[in-house]
Amino acid sequence: MEKGLIGKVLAGMIGLFVLMLFLSAYYIVKPGEVTVKTRLGKIVDSYDEGIHFKMPFMEDITRFSIQIQRADIKTQAFSQDLQTMNTHLVVNHRIQKGTVVSIFRNLGPNYVNTLVDPTVQEIFKSIAAKFSAEKIIGERALLVREINEAAKEKLMEREIIVTDISVVDLTFTAQFLGAVEDKQVAEQQAQMAGRLVEKSKREAESMIAKAKGEAESLRLQREQVSPQMIELRKVEAQLKAIEKWNGVLPHYTGGGAVPFISMDAPKTR
Repeated sequence: MEKGLIGKVLAGMIGLFVLMLFLSAYYIVKPGEVTVKTRLGKIVDSYDEGIHFKMPFMEDITRFSIQIQRADIKTQAFSQDLQTMNTHLVVNHRIQKGTVVSIFRNLGPNYVNTLVDPTVQEIFKSIAAKFSAEKIIGERALLVREINEAAKEKLMEREIIVTDISVVDLTFTAQFLGAVEDKQVAEQQAQMAGRLVEKSKREAESMIAKAKGEAESLRLQREQVSPQMIELRKVEAQLKAIEKWNGVLPHYTGGGAVPFISMDAPKTR
């Protein structure tokens, strides 16, 4: 009985081993993946999505994603005026099925750390050194554009496709930021003072123009005064007085004229 039981156990173990061996001979490549198969350390070929066979104990597979991958890179650099900046870069990149074998042979599966990270850091530091700190703050988009252009060209030479590089964080020292803020405040105050001076200048010019206009008007009025105009004004004044007369003659007229004879009826006693 004991020998029969031991035999059954051994047979079960052998069967389980054979089943595991059979299952390990097949592997599945998911969509968006590519595998590189090696046999005893030598590259055999690359394989895309589907079920594939490999020889147990003799062949190994290494998986690569051909989808867009994100690499977070943190580095420190110096501006043209030697201001220190700490930067967080995000590099979106991918590889192609046709270049997987070459990348595996020349760079290995950890190509982000061996190539992408140091290359992008070197490019960022060299480009940042061409800009002053204030220009980097004011024209950040220009800095990002130059980094993208240089990194895409450089990494494409090594069969890495960079789709986009973003500068998600860029900070300077607190002392420098305080100095920049003080300068901006001073510039704003200077601009405000300039606007006030310009406003005062315009108001003064307006007052001068108004005074010149009034003086010109008075001059024209004086030139238009003539003896005929004076007589016309007298006639107009007499006509207005007649219009306002209430029908009662005055006893006397002023201005040294001969007095009117009173036309009132004598009063009875």
